[in-house]
Amino acid sequence: MTAAQKSIVLIGMPGAGKSTIGILLAKELGLDFIDTDISIQVRWGKTLQQITDESGYLVLRDYEEQVLLSEDIDHRVVATGGSAVYSEAGMARLKASATVIFLYVSLPVLERRVTNFDSRGIARRPEQSFEELFAERGELYQRYGDISIDCSHLSVNEALQAVLEALRDSAI
Repeated sequence: MTAAQKSIVLIGMPGAGKSTIGILLAKELGLDFIDTDISIQVRWGKTLQQITDESGYLVLRDYEEQVLLSEDIDHRVVATGGSAVYSEAGMARLKASATVIFLYVSLPVLERRVTNFDSRGIARRPEQSFEELFAERGELYQRYGDISIDCSHLSVNEALQAVLEALRDSAI
């Protein structure tokens, strides 16, 4: 990646590996790394679950949008929260200056990975199941992703290599 190339933004469901792959990708490319979930927690001094418990999932989405619109993302790898795609303004800003990569993971694999669905701080309606959330967000991830990578059956290193290969092959 050269100075003229865009930043890289990772989107996908909770458990897709955005944070893990993002850190490794940033290291591989010599870029800074931002995890917007951590930015939210640091800025508001609460965990994501505390925010949803105290103020509701829509407040968490609002905080996420504020972070998406204000973080300096130039020449960085950005791991977004799974609900970033609900913010049209935030995603428009990210897409304007970054290549957005959708890390797809199948529902059965995500259900095995995400064992703390009710305590993870996921921005969702209180009655919404993981399966319903997966279905609802799928279209949004497809809409915003410049590149989609199926990581369902890939190890972390294989997923990292797939992202690097897709970036090399991409003219974005």
